[in-house]
Amino acid sequence: MAAGYLRALAGDRVEVLSAGSEPKDQINPVAVQVMAEDGIDITGEAPKVLTTEAVKDSDVVITMGCGDACPIFPGKRYEDWELTDPAGRPVEEVRPIRDDIRARVSALLEELVPAS
Repeated sequence: MAAGYLRALAGDRVEVLSAGSEPKDQINPVAVQVMAEDGIDITGEAPKVLTTEAVKDSDVVITMGCGDACPIFPGKRYEDWELTDPAGRPVEEVRPIRDDIRARVSALLEELVPAS
């Protein structure tokens, strides 16, 4: 969801990489549904494993509870967003998670690429 919002809100102003330390085999269908409610289509995405190279190539690394599974490199900006895992939750519980993610992404984007 975070990558979907960042792509939608930032356009070509930032490059977005999305991966997980233990990705599932498909995107959570409830996440797809709640993002579609907000006009963002994430159906074309596929879960990917987080690689050391992806972290090396990134300026900012946002984690969501991956702990020691995420590679750490000095000089990178890291943020760990404590969020409720939407996996297995009904749509009514995923909507507030989506809204929290949207707010965090918007704030991050304003820091990285302030509006002109």
